[in-house]
Amino acid sequence: MNVSAPALEQSKPLKEVCTFGIGGPASYYIEVRTIDELKIALEYSQNLNIPFFILGKGSNCLFDDRGYAGLIIHNKIDFKNEPSPGVFHVGAGYSFSLLGAQTARAGWSGLEFASGIPGSVGGAIFMNAGANGKETCETLISVEFLTPEGTLKVYSHKEMTFSYRTSSFQKMQGCIVGATFALNQLPEARSKQLEIINYRKNTQPYGDKSAGCIFRNPLPAHAGALIDKSGLKGSQMGGAKVSEMHANFIVNTAQAKASDVLNLIEFIKKRVKEQTGYELESEVRYIPYETKNHE
Repeated sequence: MNVSAPALEQSKPLKEVCTFGIGGPASYYIEVRTIDELKIALEYSQNLNIPFFILGKGSNCLFDDRGYAGLIIHNKIDFKNEPSPGVFHVGAGYSFSLLGAQTARAGWSGLEFASGIPGSVGGAIFMNAGANGKETCETLISVEFLTPEGTLKVYSHKEMTFSYRTSSFQKMQGCIVGATFALNQLPEARSKQLEIINYRKNTQPYGDKSAGCIFRNPLPAHAGALIDKSGLKGSQMGGAKVSEMHANFIVNTAQAKASDVLNLIEFIKKRVKEQTGYELESEVRYIPYETKNHE
């Protein structure tokens, strides 16, 4: 392979590469910016016989206090182009929030809801991120996916399955490397996007260390409202605290540990079940120190 190998780091503090600011050192860490570099990273994993975890913007994940006994592959494949009007081909490492803002600014509608979602395009597809009644899958045409063996596959929309915060990619080994979206022209797209981002800034703990929403909404109810109703706003364990601004956010107030967050999550689940009858399900991915299989 005629490409320079990306640098392989050891003992990388994971708290430095996630929005929660929590996590011990990874055995190995590598940043990739091209598909060829990603192939090399996957080869490292196989040669070292260790599991790997694909990291995007570092949101929606909670690393263990001990770190990760494997290879963290930080996907920074962030190209963006518009092959035809309203059709956008973007790298999995591209900012989902930025994509939503840029397309809306250009008068294209369909991703306005992405503004303020602190993840990558790949992460948004993986989790089928959504807000304001919209989901990532709705404007998705195709996804490029690299298998652990280095085979590049392209999946059309009909070959993928999505549901609330779920995608078929969650059961697949490998890595999303790119995607194509088709948007509709709408003059009001920019004003809609600005309205969404302003609402988020006024109702969510912007600037605080968090992983975004902690729990899935048990539709038709909303997790934040249930947690608030259960009197849990401001509840704290160690350095982890339920946000006073939005109850479905746990913020890292001061050197929180993963164990603080996990204990607080279980406490919230128990209290909400007792007070409302609803069973909350965590939306944030907890990555344990040791995993048996490739992530």
